[in-house]
Amino acid sequence: MNILVIWRLLTVGGVNAGWRNRALYFKKRGITTDFLYTKDLGGMHMMEDVANVYVAKKKRDVHDILRKGYDAIIVVDTSQAYEWLNDVGYAGPIIVEARTPELLKLKRNLQGVETISPRQFIVPSYYQKRLLSVLVNDQAPITVIYNGLDASFFQPSVCDDVPNKKIIAYVGRLDGRKNWRAFLRIVSLLQKERDDVECWMIGGAHSVDKQTFETEWKEKKLDPFVKWFPVVPYQQMPHIYARIRQSGGCLLATTKVESFGNTFIEAMACGVPVVAPRVSAMPEVIAHGKTGYLFREHHARGAARAIEAIIDDQERYEEMSEAGRARVLAQFTIERCAETYVDLLQHIVGEQT
Repeated sequence: MNILVIWRLLTVGGVNAGWRNRALYFKKRGITTDFLYTKDLGGMHMMEDVANVYVAKKKRDVHDILRKGYDAIIVVDTSQAYEWLNDVGYAGPIIVEARTPELLKLKRNLQGVETISPRQFIVPSYYQKRLLSVLVNDQAPITVIYNGLDASFFQPSVCDDVPNKKIIAYVGRLDGRKNWRAFLRIVSLLQKERDDVECWMIGGAHSVDKQTFETEWKEKKLDPFVKWFPVVPYQQMPHIYARIRQSGGCLLATTKVESFGNTFIEAMACGVPVVAPRVSAMPEVIAHGKTGYLFREHHARGAARAIEAIIDDQERYEEMSEAGRARVLAQFTIERCAETYVDLLQHIVGEQT
């Protein structure tokens, strides 16, 4: 079986991390996955070693790709694709993945979806299913399939280059939704009260707020307390999480809304506790008090207290580290999550033939 996945942006982020893992698993099950993007924002290194990756924006080039005879096409939050598929008269089954966790943006991404009659909608969480249900027909088939990861790749490991301070890490883009300013507010509280922590901001090289962040970072003289690593290849992330765990630190998320949260399961798989706001899909991924803590949104002091409750109690830290790994193995492995997708594809493509 040959399938094509269409998405606008080739980024280093959760959507592509999830699809990288799926493509590797699909290959083992006899499914070849190609990817079509309209813009590369630094994510090519993440995908090119696992699949054929096309970056095209001109209609002629896109149409040529769509005519390659794919058994199924999956469209991820890309309304342009509905027009392209109609242009070429694609007759195979179409699946729509609705991942944008903001209602107005999701509505925009679905404009024209009725023209392609998708066989299935896929969402990465029950939160996202509730959101999508507001925008589609009551009879629209919606299936929840969590993102999965390779737990043999993301696992606790030992590294030699461990800092002598506990690392509080932010992993992701620098933009309004990821809410990097809230991260800086929270860690500034820690900075005033203790000298045994340092903060890492990982990612953001191609983000919309890159320049703004860099200016504030320098003006507020946050370095060396806050260290910024604009580019870390996906393949090196297990080593980053290993350093965080061995330092006795944690992952801190400040995002305003998420449809899933790939970095959370990556961290947990590597034994790193997670602190995040109690919003959107976060409670589906993070078990409060077991694999980390969920704090009240906008409550910086509460987030700081949650971090300290983890990093100042070694016994609790070890319990959360083990529980996080166990939760990923039970719910978020690629074998568990992607096999559900394989079954769905085989059923839909089988019906078509």
